[in-house]
Amino acid sequence: MCEDKNSMRLEMENLLKRRFFYDQSFSIYGGVNGLYDYGPVGCAIKINIINLWRRHFILEEQMLEIDCSMLTPEIVLKASGHVDRFTDLMIKDTETGECFRADHLIEGYFEKLLETKDIDDEKKTEIKQLLPQIGNMNVEDIQQLIEKYNIKSPNTNNKLSEPIAFNLMFSTSIGPISQTKDYLRPETAQGMFVNFKRLLNFNQGQLPFAAAQIGNSFRNEISPRSGLLRVREFTMAEIEHFIDPIDKTHSKFDTVADLEIQLYSASNQINGETAQLIRLYDAVHSKLINNETLGYFIGRIYLYLIRIGIDKNRIRFRQHMDNEMAHYACDCWDAECKISSGWIECVGCADRSCYDLTQHTKFSGQRLVAERQLSVPKRVQITERKINSTIIGQIFRKDTSIVVKYLENLSENQAHSLHEKLEQENEKCTINEKEFIITRSMFKLETKEKIVQVEEFTPSVIEPTFGIGRLLYVTLEHNFKIRPEDNQRKYFTLPPLIAPYKCAVLPLSVNAEFKPFVKQISDLLTQANISHKIDTSSSNIGKRYARCDELGIPFAIAIDFDTLQQPYSIALRELESLKQVRVKIDEIVSVLQDLATEKVTWNEIFALYPIFTEQQTKRLEN
Repeated sequence: MCEDKNSMRLEMENLLKRRFFYDQSFSIYGGVNGLYDYGPVGCAIKINIINLWRRHFILEEQMLEIDCSMLTPEIVLKASGHVDRFTDLMIKDTETGECFRADHLIEGYFEKLLETKDIDDEKKTEIKQLLPQIGNMNVEDIQQLIEKYNIKSPNTNNKLSEPIAFNLMFSTSIGPISQTKDYLRPETAQGMFVNFKRLLNFNQGQLPFAAAQIGNSFRNEISPRSGLLRVREFTMAEIEHFIDPIDKTHSKFDTVADLEIQLYSASNQINGETAQLIRLYDAVHSKLINNETLGYFIGRIYLYLIRIGIDKNRIRFRQHMDNEMAHYACDCWDAECKISSGWIECVGCADRSCYDLTQHTKFSGQRLVAERQLSVPKRVQITERKINSTIIGQIFRKDTSIVVKYLENLSENQAHSLHEKLEQENEKCTINEKEFIITRSMFKLETKEKIVQVEEFTPSVIEPTFGIGRLLYVTLEHNFKIRPEDNQRKYFTLPPLIAPYKCAVLPLSVNAEFKPFVKQISDLLTQANISHKIDTSSSNIGKRYARCDELGIPFAIAIDFDTLQQPYSIALRELESLKQVRVKIDEIVSVLQDLATEKVTWNEIFALYPIFTEQQTKRLEN
């Protein structure tokens, strides 16, 4: 059995390609970097990971799920900051023109340098301190590193160009005569922000509440690499949990407070220390984690990762350092999983403050706010718009609705500015490329005093973001194994909840007497919504078991000669232990349902049913 991590990874990736878990898109035409197609097995595992996510978060937390358009107008992404700031630094080979993502190229160069004996301890310490910071360096910092360490193009050893910012969004146009630039969405979050008012109304105006969305996003990566870990089209699952900024407690925090989780704080990273195992309660109450709601979601993310089969000993939450924290964020932690190539970010969990709703209010003119009840009523000055639609109608006639809507949608600043201008003279406004003269008799602001029981505020947002493809890859790598007695026997120990099929149905041979039982059992499983794979090929049952093991099918039903005798029964085999029990056919559905939903463990079933040790089957299997 191969012990080397890289060898194990290559063995696994060869298996994934051979059994078509996934493969590069359009491969018969040479393939396209960063695009992947999921085959039957990969597709099933991906769907099961998503379904478990939906159950773990949306159902258990009573979130509001929506499904928004992937095509996004430029104004939306201008408001969110993506148009101006959603960039990576790109450098080129000055001779060949080959493009590289700057931080990845430098990180790879430093990692190789650390493996050599050509540098002294002082230089190694310097590089180790630089590595965590490279991803957040600006153009000048990157250029200085390239010059200081004389970094060259990795494939040709040619000189590198100066880094430039490259926007990662795919641009497009909506409609044949679109005058604006539009984009394929780079994330699913914006659909939840722009629908905030509808979601708040659906939730009867009550906070906190969470919206959720699962769907594809697109990023025009400079140099995609590492299979599913960095791609140009991918599935995201995102949550926007809207809360009152003056109350970030969570009613269910106690349910995760005692979890001990590896936390890799900003200070750990700066001081060159390792992650520490810390109880969530202690992390929140010492303010290492900013607030209870953020801590609650870190706990829920951790539990979800374990449920889909990720090794808890290879999970850590890394806190963003000051130089990588968004200016509007209060705190941010990435769930990172360790794989053969190192730590990889799989989930982000950020307190984004009220930035997103504030920005969309500013750009759209729509007030994206909630209300809180005041303990004591207060007297406030309020400004109301007075729009005289009668006069507008008399002057503009068929254009009345256009002008009224324009005046209604002015932002507060725009409304105040127009009011002040109309105090002096009429104002010429361009609406839908047509000019209108607005007078004081049509529009003005009136300020008056009012006693209010509630006050408006802009909610803060806690945002957990999941990369489904990365989670799938990490789960596969963490569960890939090779039989110690036979290095050709490879298998995946996937949790039954996410396994592509819950069981296989395997007749011992092509004997015609077995066919009615194959159909009967398949029909029973289908009626019970238990996914299964039938293999009636002429290969011996040992080879067919091995094929099922390669797909990560946790249980297998063997139809043998004992099945032909009353009471009709089958041999049920578990993938990892290879142990078998004898189960009556009329009980197999309930047994598999309990195993597939993890209501019972294999050990409990093994203790409950007769052990099956039929020698012929065992000999054929081996």
